[in-house]
Amino acid sequence: MRPVAEIKDLRIAVDGRALVDGVNLRVLPGRVTALVGASGSGKTTTGLALLGEHPPGARVSGEVRVEGGPVGYVPQHPATVLNPARRVGALLRDIARTHGTGRSREDVRRGVLRALSHAQLPDPEAMVRRFPHQLSGGQQQRVVLAQALLLGARVVVADEPTTGQDPRTARRVIEHLGALTARGLGLLLLSHDLDVVRSLADDMLVMREGRVVESGPPERLWTAPRHAWTRELLAPAPATVSVPAAHPARGAGLDVRGLTARHGRTEVLRVPRLTVRPGEWLAVAGPSGSGKTTLGRCLAGLHRDHDGTVLLDGAPLPRSLRDRSREQLAAVQYVFQDAGAAFDAYRPVLDQVARTAVRLRGAGPAGARADALRTLAGTGLAEDVVRRTPARLSGGELQRAALARALLARPRVLVCDEITSGLDTVTRRGILDLLAGLLREADGKLSLVLITHDPVAAAPATAVAVLDGGDLRLGATGTPGTHGAPGAPAIPGTGAGARARAGR
Repeated sequence: MRPVAEIKDLRIAVDGRALVDGVNLRVLPGRVTALVGASGSGKTTTGLALLGEHPPGARVSGEVRVEGGPVGYVPQHPATVLNPARRVGALLRDIARTHGTGRSREDVRRGVLRALSHAQLPDPEAMVRRFPHQLSGGQQQRVVLAQALLLGARVVVADEPTTGQDPRTARRVIEHLGALTARGLGLLLLSHDLDVVRSLADDMLVMREGRVVESGPPERLWTAPRHAWTRELLAPAPATVSVPAAHPARGAGLDVRGLTARHGRTEVLRVPRLTVRPGEWLAVAGPSGSGKTTLGRCLAGLHRDHDGTVLLDGAPLPRSLRDRSREQLAAVQYVFQDAGAAFDAYRPVLDQVARTAVRLRGAGPAGARADALRTLAGTGLAEDVVRRTPARLSGGELQRAALARALLARPRVLVCDEITSGLDTVTRRGILDLLAGLLREADGKLSLVLITHDPVAAAPATAVAVLDGGDLRLGATGTPGTHGAPGAPAIPGTGAGARARAGR
């Protein structure tokens, strides 16, 4: 069978350091080739080579061949390819007209709605009227998938296509990608989601430090891996990390009362009451688009179009971060799902992390830099790594840097939005261990709000809140585990006294 895309002996180096070294792969029509590996192993660099894209200043050798037609690309962080100033419908209509979905306006409209429906987006008619910032991370991902479908490509590079999506939606995306390959599409899947790989992949390649260390059918790699790194990467998740109990005596904590948030005229979130106690780890779960990110942004002052009150230790926080004092800004810090987009592409990571101590704590430049280096080292990032620009760090490294930057403000509440999404199992375990360690070291002076679809990430939580359709569905207290609305993922809270405190 003739491949629709092929890479032979690919080597990509920047400043003498090989990002990809000697990679060979074939993408066949009607089949899924999966690249798996730790963050920074070279998966995305390899996938982008099929589009003819390489890091700035890269020296490239080897052969890349694509069989006629454009290559569709679904990036890990979809916001980077969505114009924030244009509605979803306008973005997709441009692609539909350019790539011949139809000549008439009605043909174009039907083609756009069909692509959104195939990408598993509910209510396409409403979706085309929204701007990208009014979508959840999972919805943005599916809009980009619709773009790839409109291209009519014979091969698609899907970089973490289920990142930031709840299990139900992820299953639908898997089913649709499987249906596309059944019609002859060749798919190169770059994924840390091992369940997705097992469900979809026909061929699997394991990468480490730019090289393919093992390849073969997924069933063979899972049952009889030959390389030590493959065994570590595919190992089952370990027992949950230990999280200390909350400290209700140390202040009132974060208290949300009568919160109703909107995107334009559309009401998207209703939270009558939610409390996060000092020292607590609260997991916020629910389907993609259920309002989880909107809730986190309301807490941090990033979404001001809402009614109700957010209090910290009994004092109300202004709705907009523009109206919050320096102390209030420092008290509630937000770590974005797309860590790369949260950094200036042209300044070293160290300088940007240190800036937080200067801006929010009034530290001097030298002291801020020293504090930043200590904090970054505590997250496992060496000085030579953080002196680089963001593009030269892996996704996992950037996520740790984003955590360090937020911690440098010495917050009372840390809101983390899907920070384990798109990370391999090894890196994800490291992030969760780091978060648990932060709570232990803070000894009740820090609370964590973790927005997540990931049951492993939610497992250590001492409290779980489930959102569905914008509504907080839980009212149980003192009961281990959670039971969400129909179709919502059931995510256990395994910390002592797991509970969700919500009431109408």
